[in-house]
Amino acid sequence: MRAAPAVDVDKIYAARLYAARARPYLATALYALHIVASPRVPTIGVDRHWRCYVSPAFLAQRPVEELASVLVHGVSHLLRDHHGRSDRYARAHELTSRADRLRMNLAADAEINDDAFGDGLQTPHDAVLPSTLGLSGGRLMEDYLGEFGLGPWTDGLAWLDCGSGADGLSREWELGPEGANALSDEQRDAVRFRVAHSIIGQSGNAARGWRRWAEEALHPPQPWRALLGAAIRSATSSSGTGDDYTYRRPARRSAAVPGAVLPSLRRTPPRVSVIVDTSGSVSDADLGSALLEVAAIARAVGGRRDLVTVLSCDAAARVVHPLCQAEDIPLFGGGGTDLRAGFDRALRSRPRPDVVVVLTDGQTPWPSSRPGCRTVVGLFPRIVPRNESNPDYVPTRPPEWAQVVAIGASRS
Repeated sequence: MRAAPAVDVDKIYAARLYAARARPYLATALYALHIVASPRVPTIGVDRHWRCYVSPAFLAQRPVEELASVLVHGVSHLLRDHHGRSDRYARAHELTSRADRLRMNLAADAEINDDAFGDGLQTPHDAVLPSTLGLSGGRLMEDYLGEFGLGPWTDGLAWLDCGSGADGLSREWELGPEGANALSDEQRDAVRFRVAHSIIGQSGNAARGWRRWAEEALHPPQPWRALLGAAIRSATSSSGTGDDYTYRRPARRSAAVPGAVLPSLRRTPPRVSVIVDTSGSVSDADLGSALLEVAAIARAVGGRRDLVTVLSCDAAARVVHPLCQAEDIPLFGGGGTDLRAGFDRALRSRPRPDVVVVLTDGQTPWPSSRPGCRTVVGLFPRIVPRNESNPDYVPTRPPEWAQVVAIGASRS
């Protein structure tokens, strides 16, 4: 029986040190990885439990500088929760095959590698970039997944395997949840929190993608997002109906027609108009939160950013901005507030939105009648002005026809 090749432990540890020096804000994550030598892993892969599997043959072939880049790539998958996001995307789009998971791995690679290298880190010659997939950069995994498919042109990428930490699909060479040295959920969250603080809390040159990730990591998902997701789902047609056909999941009645595959109906994600209150009573911090919520809304419609439109509104709806990257949305305003102009602009757009989301502090007049679509209001924390002549003053609440959820804790 042939003995398994020995792994050069010093070399992989040297690569980790090199990576930590090149990206000091990722040091906590790099040293949280538990290294596992495995001749069964094609190159270097990570599982969702923060183990890093290293092929001795691959380790021997690559220089320390390139191995450092591969380690940064691996922890990037874990920090950005690509395994969880892939699982959610697969459920939402009814994807079950290994080929689908390969596509998720490639899309996740494109998100990471877009700005991972340079400035002290080599770009591996076989790194998957957005341009490798024929796509423009600066976007998320979910965006890329909607824009490319597998084919002869991706056959050369089929050998890439970053492990379950990249696409959520367990591999036979992984130790699984009961194996040794797995990080608990609490430990993983602590690592992410410390890395996010290292990026935001200290001056440095972290790439834009990392700063975007850190901002979201330090603003945990709000309960209102679940409500928004429910509102968006209920805005679509009822279960079992749809307005488009797909062969990805054959219809049940195919069994009654031997030799034929019949398509099933697919529901199309709804269009969402987001009205952002930019009046003088809304703080810069609230506007920053609004941009994070806009990014969450885009994910709630399956990453279809073309279905989300943002209106910046104070006393008038000043701009209608199709969503591309949340950080690039211009939010103009600063005067008084009248969100009725925003509602009017949103409802006059063609095609009409299925859902209107309003992000506001609530100090505004509201439409006198219920809009013809579902409305969700996210209320920013607001300072209640003191009224000496009326100490029992209570600020006006949004109308009853809107679903209202507070964003963050109240201020007084």
